[in-house]
Amino acid sequence: MKDTNKTIFKFSDNQTTLNWKVINDTVMGGVSFGGIKINANNNGEFYGNVSIENNGGFSLLRYRFNKKNVSNYTKIILRIRADGKKYQFRIKDNISNNYSFVKIFSSGFNWELIKITLSEMEPVFRGRKLEMPNFSSEVIEEIAILIGNKKNESFKLEIDKIYLQ
Repeated sequence: MKDTNKTIFKFSDNQTTLNWKVINDTVMGGVSFGGIKINANNNGEFYGNVSIENNGGFSLLRYRFNKKNVSNYTKIILRIRADGKKYQFRIKDNISNNYSFVKIFSSGFNWELIKITLSEMEPVFRGRKLEMPNFSSEVIEEIAILIGNKKNESFKLEIDKIYLQ
């Protein structure tokens, strides 16, 4: 049977965080910290501490790439192991847009597959839902994971792979 999945990123195949970028609330005066590293399991590990001091409260991990056609796919799947906290998965169909399409998910403590239906991703700008349709584009060129639960907390999210289905 033919594999119909399309990998966006698999850490054990790439062994690099070079094109991954962490953006913390320090861009607006906050004091949160987030980082990305390859851990001992050859997976990506997004980790840090979110602080709501100075009107902060988020850390975001972003990966940009050449446009990928997603017209033959309905879901993005994240194979992760985390810390039981809520995260946002975000995509952009155009990196010049100031908004993202967002879906909030709850993580567990064991390896799991987070299945996100593309058409259920809502347009959001700075935490506010926009009055426009959910994701319906044929391409994406950015994925991101954000933690920002309006409280002080440490976090750790291990990523094996992210793919389309």
